[in-house]
Amino acid sequence: MASLQDQLLKAGLADKSSARQARQEKRKKQKLKNKNKQQVEDENKQAAQQAIEEKKARDRALNEEQQKAREERSIVAQVRQLITINSQPKGKDDVVLNFTDDNVVKRLRVSETVRTQVTQGRLAVVKLDEEYHLVPMPVADKIAERDESSVIYRADVLENESQSAAEDDWYAEYEIPDDLTW
Repeated sequence: MASLQDQLLKAGLADKSSARQARQEKRKKQKLKNKNKQQVEDENKQAAQQAIEEKKARDRALNEEQQKAREERSIVAQVRQLITINSQPKGKDDVVLNFTDDNVVKRLRVSETVRTQVTQGRLAVVKLDEEYHLVPMPVADKIAERDESSVIYRADVLENESQSAAEDDWYAEYEIPDDLTW
């Protein structure tokens, strides 16, 4: 069976030039249609690629957050373990040890020897679950590396600060009474 164009040429209703022109227009329309289809496909590919990139970025951010949370939990567990393993006994409740925690003076009843060790910088006061513990100074250094806020009182740090501040204080010349306990 012949095409409609061939049938029209045989019947004499169309000539060869008009048939050729019709074929050229048909080819042009087909090319334009293919180009538009290709552009639509390219836009879809770009949108899909962009969605993939956005998902990867979200996944990376989520992984970083999860990694930070794991590290924080690990640090808390390490601090807890250091404090529980190295906690020193407070001794008999003979003397009161005063120290500050968030600008609030706190009291801890300890023995005289323990108080002396704390004031000489051999022991430090640390906080774990709203409870105060005494740990040796090297352990307090390890705890401070992981979480500075857990170490509440260190006599060695306070002595260095007070020595530099004592030079500037106008009342440094006055003698401190022997019966003053802090």
